[in-house]
Amino acid sequence: MSAARLRGAIVGCGFFAQFHLDAWRRLDGVELVAACDPDLERAAAAAPRSYRTMEEMLEREQLDFVDIATRPETHVALASMAVARRIPAICQKPMAPRLAEAIAMAREAERAGSRLMIHENWRWQPWYRQVKERLAAGEIGDVVTYRFRIRKRDGAGPEPYLAQPYFRTMPRLLIHETMVHPIDTARFLFGNLRTVSARVSRRNPAIVGEDGCQLVLEHAGGLAGIADGNRFVDLAPDSPPLGDAEFEGERGVLRVEATGDVTRNGQLAWRNDVHTGYRGDSVLGTQRHFVECLRSGAPFETPAADYLESFAAVEAAYRSAADGSRAVPAGPPESLAS
Repeated sequence: MSAARLRGAIVGCGFFAQFHLDAWRRLDGVELVAACDPDLERAAAAAPRSYRTMEEMLEREQLDFVDIATRPETHVALASMAVARRIPAICQKPMAPRLAEAIAMAREAERAGSRLMIHENWRWQPWYRQVKERLAAGEIGDVVTYRFRIRKRDGAGPEPYLAQPYFRTMPRLLIHETMVHPIDTARFLFGNLRTVSARVSRRNPAIVGEDGCQLVLEHAGGLAGIADGNRFVDLAPDSPPLGDAEFEGERGVLRVEATGDVTRNGQLAWRNDVHTGYRGDSVLGTQRHFVECLRSGAPFETPAADYLESFAAVEAAYRSAADGSRAVPAGPPESLAS
């Protein structure tokens, strides 16, 4: 793809799409020319030309990419429209409601030779990029174990999740919407998962799905760690990382603090001074990576086919929680993933 200005469009202009819009407006060499949303006023506020449906928008616009920022149940159909026209797309997580649908989505893109990236922003949070670099440099030696502690106080009371009230009726909630982030970040840092064990709970009767969980994640190389989450506690008000994380090595400990700072053996190793955008401006980082790969032809970090590994680990967690299995295989079934 040439270095000319890229013409893009966004599909969905709701709560989280506002972070996408902010990032697109700050990216050099990108012009968001159109938006679609059932609420035409929201679409008109997002881009110069507005549409109620993606079909109409694709018929009338010449686009270099589309950004799908809608609810998960719409992703398969919307991505299929982009794939059919061979328009590169970046699609918000969760990838789809179920693994089989996600596999079909990735398979369709690969067969068509159409580029499809999943918008997984956690691995672009600067504190985790720092951890990745420091682990690779051997600062704490071989990692022995790790823990993600995921926290946000928006799940309590009779009207939880005010910013995204549809969360209340989702039969799969915390793992599907939130814990997929540390699952994918663990893959980013330590490679694919071999097994997942899960325990889930529901504390708030005002919701349908689970709002607490503990996951044990075992990687293909043998390393195991824990991801523990709930949305009832704030570790620090407006804490950027949505919790904290700790990585124990043979020669020391790296911590991502609730402030976003990174410490090594209790001493400050990197100070978080990124206070624009969403959580370390990670949405901007994700979308910049997407655009750079479109221009260069380089592979995405989270192409749909690879992101199936993270999605499959979510499915494994639910299977483990449902039947009490201690360890459920975490990868997508080979018969479906091929």
